[in-house]
Amino acid sequence: MIKDFILPDIGEGVVECELVDWLVSEGDMVTEDQPIADVMTDKALVQIPAPHAGKITKLYYAKGEIAIVHQPLYAVEMDGDDTSSVSETPVAAVTPVKEAVNDTSANHAPVDRSNSVAATTKSSSNIEEFLLPDIGEGIVECELVDWLVEEGDMVVEDQPIADVMTDKALVQIPAMKAGKIVKLHYRKGQLAKVHSPLFSIEVEADTDSASASVDVVQQAQAAAPHVNLEPVAQGKALASPAVRRMARTLDINIATVVGTGKNGRVYKEDIERHQQGASASQPAANTNAASSSADQVTSPVSGQLVSPASASDRVEPIKGVKAIMAKMMVESVSTIPHFTYCEEFDLTELVALRESMKQRYSTDEVKLTMMPFFMKAMSLAINEFPILNSQVNADCTELTYKSRHNIGMAVDSKVGLLVPNVKDVQNKSILDIAADISRLTTAARSGRVSPADLKDGTISISNIGALGGTIATPIINKPEVAIVALGKLQILPRFNAKGEVEARKIMQVSWSGDHRVIDGGTIARFCNLWKHYLEQPQEMLLAMR
Repeated sequence: MIKDFILPDIGEGVVECELVDWLVSEGDMVTEDQPIADVMTDKALVQIPAPHAGKITKLYYAKGEIAIVHQPLYAVEMDGDDTSSVSETPVAAVTPVKEAVNDTSANHAPVDRSNSVAATTKSSSNIEEFLLPDIGEGIVECELVDWLVEEGDMVVEDQPIADVMTDKALVQIPAMKAGKIVKLHYRKGQLAKVHSPLFSIEVEADTDSASASVDVVQQAQAAAPHVNLEPVAQGKALASPAVRRMARTLDINIATVVGTGKNGRVYKEDIERHQQGASASQPAANTNAASSSADQVTSPVSGQLVSPASASDRVEPIKGVKAIMAKMMVESVSTIPHFTYCEEFDLTELVALRESMKQRYSTDEVKLTMMPFFMKAMSLAINEFPILNSQVNADCTELTYKSRHNIGMAVDSKVGLLVPNVKDVQNKSILDIAADISRLTTAARSGRVSPADLKDGTISISNIGALGGTIATPIINKPEVAIVALGKLQILPRFNAKGEVEARKIMQVSWSGDHRVIDGGTIARFCNLWKHYLEQPQEMLLAMR
């Protein structure tokens, strides 16, 4: 039967996309999950896989044309047995498969377990596909950073299985059920698709007839073609979008790269191997590297051995959190007229108050730092100047005053700059805020902050002083209208009311405001009130409700 493949939703709000390249031609035979086309949305390059095996009979668009979501993309002729998906029927038990594969006396071809044939009989265990769930608003793919298990491992419910990287954060994927990991569908560095299988797991099920399962497996073996595991060179390369982008970045024709994956699929390692040259030249390269080790010197910065004579440029793709940060920063400075306002705070009294409190209230889980006081004082000042907690729409025709004070804090994490926010600061005590800050800081520095903690911020604080800076011009975290950078705390000489010089604890703060909705006088008055609460913390305590 001939069936049209309907272009699915490929991102929130995306209704059309550009057909960048067909990876097949009319008349080609394709297998399940084989890449069919590359399409470009306004957010990313997306690869469309085949949900069924069959013969391509019609490609409805030419390169460069605009394809419409929920409309036919191509037509495929399928066998009758291919009309039902694997997920609709249980897969044959794994144990009989292993026995049959290891039986060298049988005249059967080896079985590729990644393409297990569906069986309609019940067994003592079933293999289920874990489909990668929605892990963030608008996210359709993510990079497989690391597997935390291996094929053959027994896992329990909720055990971490994999770390994946979206364009916003590092997310850990847990097991939904206990069982045995049968297949990991992606390799490190590949892009995993939302709603597609991430791994296969063998879970216990009701037993019915083990012999029936064996019969199904033996039939599957008889029909299974031999899988060629040797690298296959091909004109139309099979590769994920990330691998294709890597090849384009390195100016490599991916069609000339020898792929080591199934059906010649090209991985990042294949690109790197191709760039370095033929494998036969590797021993000579290693010999040259060893002979030149005497010429290497130790870098004073990294402490690693470097060779000035053989040093070469290194190309690294910008992706994940760094890529989205770059996009957001460019958009912010391109669309928001920034202006900067700086002020000096004398935090001597606040430092003394915090020192007297931290011995009693700090624990291993909660650290009473200066940040909770900054956030609470800011929230109190927002009550008098709500425009600092507002958001403006794209064409600057509407201003929304946010009722929640969700104050963000920039964190320098191992995956890039993250800005989680403490929700509803206006309703929380300083200790409540401190607990949230401790949790968010720990999560952000490891890159495992929840997407919910990154959403709905209303105003942000960047603590550059933790790294040693004093003055900055921070970029507004759009759609917010203001951000402040805190400089390092310094002990500096200042005159007191009697004209005497004293050692005071001084901090410089730097504001950036959206000049479309905030003027200099407003941000100055707001900053003065914030300063009043911080320099005289007893006034902040009295203002709390």
